[in-house]
Amino acid sequence: MNLYLFQLINSFAGRYSWLDKLGIFFADWFAYLVILSLLVIAWRHRWPKQLLVIPFGSAVAARVVVEIIRFFYHHPRPFVVLADTHKLLDESSYSFPSGHASFFFALATGIYFYNKKLGACYLLLATVISIARVFAGIHWPLDILAGAGLGIATAYLTARFSKTASQ
Repeated sequence: MNLYLFQLINSFAGRYSWLDKLGIFFADWFAYLVILSLLVIAWRHRWPKQLLVIPFGSAVAARVVVEIIRFFYHHPRPFVVLADTHKLLDESSYSFPSGHASFFFALATGIYFYNKKLGACYLLLATVISIARVFAGIHWPLDILAGAGLGIATAYLTARFSKTASQ
C-alpha cells in the first residue's frame, strides 16, 4: 500500500513543469509562509505570547524526536530505492518519519487546542505540505502518517504537561 500510494502520487510529477513548480513550492517554500501567517495572525489579534508556546514548542519538540528516531532507524528515501522516482527536491537524510509532517501537524494541533477553526485550517495546510513532499519524491506516505501522528501526539503531550506544570 505504501509503494502503491507513493507511485500514484509521485506519478503526477514530471508531466507538466507548472505542476512540478507548484509541487516544489508546496513541498519546500510554502512552510515559511505558513509560519509567517501564524505570526502575523497572532500579532494582528494581539495573542498573548503564551498562546504560541504550545504550537511552536510542540513543533520543535516533534522535530527533535524525528532526528532521534532517524539516528537509530535508517529508512531510505523513495528516490534511493526506486529508480523511476520523479525527484523534484534534494534531500540527503533518512525519510522516516517526516520532519515536515511532524513539525506542521504539531504546530496545527497546538493551534487547534486554542482555536478550533484556525487549527483546522492549519491542519489542512500541514496536509498540503505533506502530500507535496510525496509528490516531490522525497517521502513515502508512511513517513507522512508517522510524522503526522508524532506531531499530533507531541502537541497533545506538550499541552497536557504544560497544564499540569502550570497548576
